[in-house]
Amino acid sequence: MALNKNVEEILNKQINAEFWSAYFYLSMATYLNDNGMSGFANWMKVQFEEETSHAMKMIDFINERGGRVILQPIAEVPSEWSDILNIFEDTLKHEEEVTGLINECVNVAIEVKDHATVNFLQWFVDEQVEEEAGVTEIIDQLKMIGCKGNGLYMMDKEFKSRVFVDTTKA
Repeated sequence: MALNKNVEEILNKQINAEFWSAYFYLSMATYLNDNGMSGFANWMKVQFEEETSHAMKMIDFINERGGRVILQPIAEVPSEWSDILNIFEDTLKHEEEVTGLINECVNVAIEVKDHATVNFLQWFVDEQVEEEAGVTEIIDQLKMIGCKGNGLYMMDKEFKSRVFVDTTKA
């Protein structure tokens, strides 16, 4: 069954959102690196790679279903934050918005009874639960340590060891 045009359209919008997310995280990574927090910068670089892999997973799906991928320009992303807590609060807010976008993709697929796309998107629904929980945990830790001192140093050091694992291939 060929990909429904409404589904194709919303998935193309989501691809753009995934690439915007990648730029968003890369912007945060460069900001953090410029501010001496290379571990936090590494954490954001891994997020950049994850978002890029999410976009590619959608591109591959559209192609497999006989649809057409149409890439649109990426809107400007923020480049300044007040502090590390603000960065992760923005991250959580962004991930909550992405959850809403993914849910809308699912709604469109359900509306046109495209069960293959609904099934495909379940991976993204589950991913968003993990993303929001992970960022919430970091925010809680930052608040616990007061975003400074030895605690911040230890978190930065810990985040240097984070590596990208392409879970879209699993």
